[in-house]
Amino acid sequence: MRVVLLSPAYPAEMINFSRGLAEVGATVYGVGDTPRDQLPPNVKRYLADYLTVPRILDEVDVMNRVSDWLRGRYIDRVLTVWEPLVMLAARLRERWGVPGMNVETARGFRDKEVMKQRVRAAGLRVPRSRRVRTAAEVRATAEEIGYPLILKPIAGAGCADTYHVTSQQELEKVLPRLRGVPEASCEEYIEGDELTYDTVCIRGEPVMENITQYLPKPLEARTNEWISPIAISIRDMSQPKLAGGIALGRAVLKALNMDDGFTHMEWYLTKNGEAVFGEIACRPGGAGLVDQMNYTYDADLFREWARVVCWGHFEAPRERKYNVGIVFKRAQGFGHITRIEGLVDWLRMCGSCVVEDKLLRPGMHRRDWRQTQTSDGHVMVRHPDFEETLRMCQAAATQIRMYAQ
Repeated sequence: MRVVLLSPAYPAEMINFSRGLAEVGATVYGVGDTPRDQLPPNVKRYLADYLTVPRILDEVDVMNRVSDWLRGRYIDRVLTVWEPLVMLAARLRERWGVPGMNVETARGFRDKEVMKQRVRAAGLRVPRSRRVRTAAEVRATAEEIGYPLILKPIAGAGCADTYHVTSQQELEKVLPRLRGVPEASCEEYIEGDELTYDTVCIRGEPVMENITQYLPKPLEARTNEWISPIAISIRDMSQPKLAGGIALGRAVLKALNMDDGFTHMEWYLTKNGEAVFGEIACRPGGAGLVDQMNYTYDADLFREWARVVCWGHFEAPRERKYNVGIVFKRAQGFGHITRIEGLVDWLRMCGSCVVEDKLLRPGMHRRDWRQTQTSDGHVMVRHPDFEETLRMCQAAATQIRMYAQ
């Protein structure tokens, strides 16, 4: 099995997907804009060869360079697990006649308006929305949909350039910030809890399913620096309140003609129990979500993803053993981390339930919380009981404090 993997070293979690491919017997040809001599040693060992391109997001240039590089060699798969490269991977498959998701199907996972049209056409509950390109179109759509509303890029990921707007006055303040966004989706704001529905699929059928709850909603967490965002992978997916989200997710996979691999869907659970579609991507969730699912199942889903996309098999255990919570921390101040308070007591309180402590340590430079979901590091816990998991996460959110100057 000869595999082209786009961007095998960036973002950092891609390294585990490179490992997974090598461990299931694939010969991996990496393509990225990280110079070869700057590749981390723990990714080099998994690559049979590597091509450095000037700009990995320049699709035409990359397609030509990779085609020249691999001329005379047969390729079985073209893969990526990084959102911005989904369309490039699909175009390479079509150019070379390689199995896997084609361009038209991939567009349904990348273009948020095409996505919602296809999901809506399947009779599923989707927020009212319009594609907008100009300030005038935004204002007209806002009048049609009403406030509150959400503005976000058509091909965005995470909460980048995403805004919750509650009035015309707020809209006028937001519009200048979207000048660098060529197309946006203006959509109805859904009040309720925000959760994920994550899968590994074989020919569109889920062989692994997971639901994670965000506390609070990601957009709220990304707009308030003082918040320590929490996400909990839920052990018991048989709860009646989750049934609508699971049914919605499975129907969305069919509506969008999912193939093999990871999917990451976000959905809303309203106060009256309605499940409402948010958006979906044909790649894994970021910010440690695959690690959370690994701890939930006691599995290695990096390897299982590779087994699925290469050989069409899934061999991990299906039993969900734990609720797994991750808490991201943000230091107060700017510059270098100077001290961490409350961590030792929290670690002592949680004991063996702590599975990761990856907070930045004193002397390390704090990150720009606006530009990264992982903030200044995280702690992660797991426990069979949801309420106990939530209690430990809330304690980390409120009792651990990081300072920088």
